[in-house]
Amino acid sequence: MSRVKRGVQTHKRHKKVIKQAKGFRAGRSRVFKWAKQAVMKSGINSYRDRRRKKRTFRQLWTVRISAAVKPLGLNYSRFINMLFKKNVVINRKMLSEIAFQHPEAFEALVKDVQ
Repeated sequence: MSRVKRGVQTHKRHKKVIKQAKGFRAGRSRVFKWAKQAVMKSGINSYRDRRRKKRTFRQLWTVRISAAVKPLGLNYSRFINMLFKKNVVINRKMLSEIAFQHPEAFEALVKDVQ
């Protein structure tokens, strides 16, 4: 049997990992062993943080809505409860945008719900 040389496949695999590690600092972008670890860790972080981003944005929207209804004599939970009772279908993202960019329109919405 003839001898099998795997240099081509190994080089191709190494190049792929090094390309994914482009922009990383120091040896993590040049040394295959370190680059492989860095790419695996970055994949784990990005997977986790794609889910975490949804949580943090919802928290931001909640805080904005809460801050907008506080001067109007309400708290967040009562305001959301009133929206559901009046069948006002608007998501928290849009509520926070209205509260942040158009406070007078948000105040009118709160008055309608009360």
